[in-house]
Amino acid sequence: MEGEAEIDRLPLDLLANIFILITSFTDLAQASGVCRKWKQGVRQSLGRRESLSFAGWKMDDDSTARLLRYAYSLRDLDISRSRWGCQISDTGLYRISLAKCISNLTSISLWGITGITDKGVVHLISRANSLQHLNIGGTFITDESLYAIANNCPHLKTIVLWSCRHVTENGLLVLVNSCRKLESINVWGTRVPVECFIALLTISPALQIKPKGLPLNVDASMLPVI
Repeated sequence: MEGEAEIDRLPLDLLANIFILITSFTDLAQASGVCRKWKQGVRQSLGRRESLSFAGWKMDDDSTARLLRYAYSLRDLDISRSRWGCQISDTGLYRISLAKCISNLTSISLWGITGITDKGVVHLISRANSLQHLNIGGTFITDESLYAIANNCPHLKTIVLWSCRHVTENGLLVLVNSCRKLESINVWGTRVPVECFIALLTISPALQIKPKGLPLNVDASMLPVI
């Protein structure tokens, strides 16, 4: 068509591939508002992304859930708190849990999101059955979240519980006993006694307990038989 811009002649598939290269969600939102074709291109680009990070962006429940609704192929989700602040709440986690991609996620980071509680985490984790890596450090979760992880994440390999001061020995024991593929657990800043970590090693002797400075130099032959 005479007068048509060159970019408007691009096939929708190619347009979507271009939008995948855009990392700014503000720019994507603006692109989506240009015309119907660009809006479809943005949606298709979200559906092809395997990794999505909101770290560094000021996100809220509505904007996060809306974007994830189209991210069908997502495997890695990072909604960690940034210096700008993250407004994600339990309501947001519930809405995120309804996204089609959640059951296929292998990695989730909720690091430092202080506005969430066990209620929201349980909603999310109950559908994240493929999860292998979870960072939930810097939150106020309790053993209730650990029980949900133990019951729903059989493929879990690593978990970060950095400064989760409300988790107890009971929650950690259930977690390690249930998640038999667990390779590493970060417990820096928790209020759990060293005796608990030794008990965890009786369950899984190869488990890496971080930070490495913990006084856990116990010979395997000295561990009690359970």
